[in-house]
Amino acid sequence: MDLSAGYMSHEHQEQFRSASESADPSSVSALQISTSPKSPKSPRSPRPQQGKHSSSPGSPLKNQRHSHSKRDGRPKKDGCGGKGTWGGLLETDDDCVLDLNDPNYSSNEEDKNYIAKKKNSEFEDYKRKAIIIVEEYFANDDAISTANELIELEMSSYNYYFVKKLVSVAMDRHDKEKEMAAVLLSSLYGNVIDPSQVYKGFQKLLESTDDLIVDIPNAVDILALFIARAVVDDILPPSFLTKAMACFSKDSKGIDVIRSAEKCYLSAPLHVEAIERRWAGGKNKTVEELKGKINNLLIEYVVSGDVNEACRCIKDLNVPYFHHEIVKRAVIMAMEKRKAENCLLDLLKGAAEEGLINSSQISQGFGRIIDFVDDLSLDIPNAKVILQSLISKAASEGWLCASSLKSLSFQPKNQAVEDSTIKSFKIKAQSIIKEYFLSGDISEVSHCLESEKVSSMAELNAIFVKKLITLAMDRKNREKEMASVLLLSLCFPTDYVVNGFIMLLESAEDTALDIPGVVEDLAMFLARAVVDEVLTPQQLDEIGSEFSGSDTIGNRVTRTATSLLKARLSGERILRCWGGGGSCTNGRTIEDVKDKIGKILQEFESGGETREAYLCIKELGMPFFHHEVIKKSLVTIMENKNERLWGLLRECFSMGLITENQMFNGFTRVAESLDDLKCVELKAKEKVKFNRLRSVLS
Repeated sequence: MDLSAGYMSHEHQEQFRSASESADPSSVSALQISTSPKSPKSPRSPRPQQGKHSSSPGSPLKNQRHSHSKRDGRPKKDGCGGKGTWGGLLETDDDCVLDLNDPNYSSNEEDKNYIAKKKNSEFEDYKRKAIIIVEEYFANDDAISTANELIELEMSSYNYYFVKKLVSVAMDRHDKEKEMAAVLLSSLYGNVIDPSQVYKGFQKLLESTDDLIVDIPNAVDILALFIARAVVDDILPPSFLTKAMACFSKDSKGIDVIRSAEKCYLSAPLHVEAIERRWAGGKNKTVEELKGKINNLLIEYVVSGDVNEACRCIKDLNVPYFHHEIVKRAVIMAMEKRKAENCLLDLLKGAAEEGLINSSQISQGFGRIIDFVDDLSLDIPNAKVILQSLISKAASEGWLCASSLKSLSFQPKNQAVEDSTIKSFKIKAQSIIKEYFLSGDISEVSHCLESEKVSSMAELNAIFVKKLITLAMDRKNREKEMASVLLLSLCFPTDYVVNGFIMLLESAEDTALDIPGVVEDLAMFLARAVVDEVLTPQQLDEIGSEFSGSDTIGNRVTRTATSLLKARLSGERILRCWGGGGSCTNGRTIEDVKDKIGKILQEFESGGETREAYLCIKELGMPFFHHEVIKKSLVTIMENKNERLWGLLRECFSMGLITENQMFNGFTRVAESLDDLKCVELKAKEKVKFNRLRSVLS
């Protein structure tokens, strides 16, 4: 290599010679070394000589293609971040980490960032799954599966997006999918998707109208029809149109949608039928048609009485999330047609036991009736009283959870009792009760109350109950027993009695000043009312819920009454708490009652009339002890083989004198004492006979 043209020091030349001599010529390429004194600041990579320049004589710098400039030709920052560049590939804003030593550092900022990222991740996950659910629904038309999948997501706060996606996808498809979307929203409304989420979903659709028009030219008309359909199906309030109008500018397409829905659809004559049948070529199962089918189903059932057939028809409707409408219409029909009451309640009970109508739908159906029971009162006299009795009956049979329902208010809005009337009635009620304590004439009390027209005013009934118990508490056991017997004999509606006890407990603080043992007495009166079946156990719990404070007298009274009822043989003990018997005959023991029952059955067996025996059992005034009537009757039937008593039991059961619970208790007691009965040797056929009798009633 020629070094003469370069400018190298003697020391550098010696180093270069020694390196050249020791290197292998076959493995080392020729290097071009710049010996210019103005060399660049950073060394350059050596490059091999190519082409004709490789054999050119002279300086190795002569025909170089790289720049002879003093500046380094490489891009700054490795080609990243210079003028007109976007920065490096790995430079992102997400890589910034909060410095704990930064004086402006705040832990809240880090928490907010984490929460925001988490919510965004959850929403993206929900959006992805919602799209899949919508597509699957349009493919298989399975509303139940769709509802279950939405529930399993457990992200109800994002359900508005499902509403938006369902409608927006249906808008770009055929009438069949549009009808499917409308029916699905009606089915999911309230139970799976909250009303506020439906409202928000349609609001989001209006906001995205400008974007929808890009892909769907007639989006304004289709979305207007969806909104009109939602209003007709009662899943959007009519006020939605007015409120949404205020949220958009005049040139927004959302305004066009609202105007079209209001003027073209909802203001047209016969608009309901026209809107519901607009997409009828696809599915034709609208909410109004479902309501009509349910109504026809119930009417046919009342005529036929076939529970199995009615349940099959309900199942064929295939609208499990609309079963609350069946409950609502069945209960209203029972309130209007009292003769069909038992029949319709049997249908609901059978559907509940079969699992066809779930408890949530039953509660929702009753809850809807409670919401507008005041309007029903215009067409159905005493609608609240009838509804309360139906609720109590359903709860006692175990197919309705009464605690999940709103409490009925029995203060009539349009029948307020004047103060002067209340004061006058209190004076008359006090004289009626005092006269009763002297005479013991229940029929006279009933006649006096009828003459005062108390039965038409719920508040006066409650006042009479309060006055009766208050006067009895300040007297002896005889009057307390008489008060309990009178309360049983007057047959007040249970809601009036409940209100009377609530009034008693509210004024218990003042009563305690005059009657020190008010807690024990009131607890015993409450327990006695439950034993006499004047109140149900559920109503006792309802009374207790009115006094939730642990320090109140009302709470102590209800807890004491509950503990009295849970004690062993509580019924008999409570009946004997004031001597038993009521009226003017004090001191009637359980043995006396058993003896009287035996004589009544003996007289009937020897040729007495069924009606006479029925009245004698009723006059005993011991409804909680009717299981003894069942027990003695069954033993007599098995001993004497006289089935006349069986007819008496059937009559008492059908007339409601002996309840199903008492009938069950009577059979149970006989079953437990079969081996101990020594009055007759029970043979196998007699045991079979007993089992047959028990199976008939069960």
